[in-house]
Parts: sequence; C-alpha cells; structure tokens
Amino acid sequence: MKSIARDAEEILLASDMIHLGARLQVLQAETSLSYDRLARLYHEIRHCSPPKGMLPFSVDWFMTWLPNIHSSVFYNIYRFMDAHTPAKKSRALIESYRLYLEQAKAGHLAAPANEPVLSFTRAWMLVRFFDSGMVQLSRCTQCTGEFVAHAHDPQTHFVCAICRPPPRAGKTRKRAPAHPVSSTHSIS
Repeated sequence: MKSIARDAEEILLASDMIHLGARLQVLQAETSLSYDRLARLYHEIRHCSPPKGMLPFSVDWFMTWLPNIHSSVFYNIYRFMDAHTPAKKSRALIESYRLYLEQAKAGHLAAPANEPVLSFTRAWMLVRFFDSGMVQLSRCTQCTGEFVAHAHDPQTHFVCAICRPPPRAGKTRKRAPAHPVSSTHSIS
C-alpha cells in the first residue's frame, strides 16, 4: 500500500515539474521513477517527446546581468520556502518557481519577449550549485539585497547588478516601425 502511495506522490511531483518545463534529467534526479515511465508521462503531458541533450552547466550564466537578478530573486524565494513552509526540497523548488513565474508574468521582473529569464531546469541547476558550494549569496553594500555570486568571491564592497548595471543593460536593437509610412502616400 505504501509503495502505491509513494508512486502516486512521485508521479504527481514529476507531473508538476513537467508542467513547469523540467527536462527528463531533472525528473530522473528528483524521483525514483524509471526513464521509460517518465518519458511516457512527459509525452502524455506535453504531447511531444522530451528534449535531448545535456543540461546547461555553467555557473557563469547566473552571473550575467539579467539572469543574475532573476536567479537572485528566485533563490531568495526558494530559501524562504524551504526554511519557513512545510514545502521542502523538490516541493519548495516547485512552489518557489511558481512564485517566481507569478512575479515575472506580473511585470515585476520585466523580461524581453514575455518569457521568463530563468527556466525551471536552470532554477533546479542553481539550487544544485548552491548545494555543492559553487555559488553563494553576497550582500550588496548599497541596497543590502542578497545576490547570486561565485563561491569564495570577496564579500566586501560587493555591488549588485541592479545598483551598478552594465553600460548596455536593457538595451536592444531598434526595431523597424510596425507600419512604415509608404513613400507613395503623402500627408496633407
């Protein structure tokens, strides 16, 4: 009976992660379900085969301007959820990512193309990077917020990407007007 309940719980956990965009490797690491079962579940929910290829494995991605801001917001939510709610580990990750998405979609974390900057898989990788000691939170000396930084970086005089954005932060290529004025039409 316990095995059936555990399987049902793991299927629900995997389903929640698939809905949020988790890759198959994440599902395998977070559940004890077989690869074949996870692949079938993924296909049933997403109506396509799971993507192939390696997971993103670069700590440096989290240090660039916009990803750093989004990753820092997410990780602070995750830390709070894991410490102060009944949701732990995988459940805390799921609930934290949902809260992050709510903030991103509400416009509080403006992102180009209306897509979240931080994917579920990258959020999962970030938690693993923290668990393995590859990254740390550093407190900004200006705003006192805590931001993702390389592990063992000096903590003194740290200034975050919000307080000191790079020179071209947020700038995109100029787009052509949606309806250019034709040279054959004259304005009277």
